Amino acid sequence: MAEGIITRRGGVGVSPIEATGGTVTTYTSGGATYKVHTFTSSGTFTVTKAVDSPYADSTVECIVIAGGGGGGGYAYAGGGGAGGYRSTVVGEFSGGGENAESKASVTPTSYTITVGAGGAGGASNSTRGTNGGDSSALGITSLGGGGGGSYSSTSSGLDGGSGGGASGYGSSRGSGSQGYAGGGGGSYGGGGGGGAGEQGANGGGNIGGDGGDGVSSSIDGTATYRAGGGGGAAYSGAGGSGGLGGGGDGADRSGSPTAGTTNTGGGGGGTSLINPGGAGGSGVVIIRYKVA
Repeated sequence: MAEGIITRRGGVGVSPIEATGGTVTTYTSGGATYKVHTFTSSGTFTVTKAVDSPYADSTVECIVIAGGGGGGGYAYAGGGGAGGYRSTVVGEFSGGGENAESKASVTPTSYTITVGAGGAGGASNSTRGTNGGDSSALGITSLGGGGGGSYSSTSSGLDGGSGGGASGYGSSRGSGSQGYAGGGGGSYGGGGGGGAGEQGANGGGNIGGDGGDGVSSSIDGTATYRAGGGGGAAYSGAGGSGGLGGGGDGADRSGSPTAGTTNTGGGGGGTSLINPGGAGGSGVVIIRYKVA
């Protein structure tokens, strides 16, 4: 789900919100200036001013991305699913005149921001990757990505924000409640983890499935993909590539998987043979609002 659009109604050049927390940056686009608070770890978003006026737009926009799931362990394992990706517009004034209605929901107070950690990769032939940690902010909760399936009895991918891929043992993919499902596995190729914008590809024929792509957002002023799924592993062929948005690559028989990229919610790549699965990438929370 892409982030909502901020609209300025009847503005008079006042900054309606003042706040602290996270790493603060500003940028200008389309004649408007935005302030951005980026939380790469848990913290507090403290609002010190929130104007209640029909002439100032007090909208706050945010994206909340959970930690990615870890890739599965041992042979031809599935890739980890991306962390859940959710966004919203919190409060918006309806405009000036007698029908003006304040809908702002941020007030001068402190809001707890939670950024989920990435899940661990599976370390043995009976260990799936673990799910990523949940992230939350301003009443939004995104769920951690599902771990990738491993060999034998733990071959199914886990459900999560986006689902983990199944192992090449031949098993079911994990489903995604806020993103897409992982890919199926079979014939010595693990499925790719699901991404926020696309399902993970199926593995098979000694080839690992690619992780599903994430979603691009320009909330911080730069178009960036986040929340991509991890690639599935292969027994003797090529491992799958991680999805756009920080998904880690799956391993082939002689190589190691890669972890999901930090602060993207990307899933970890599945492993083949003795190496552990790739860890999922940690999540991120980004909040912006118009200041001029």
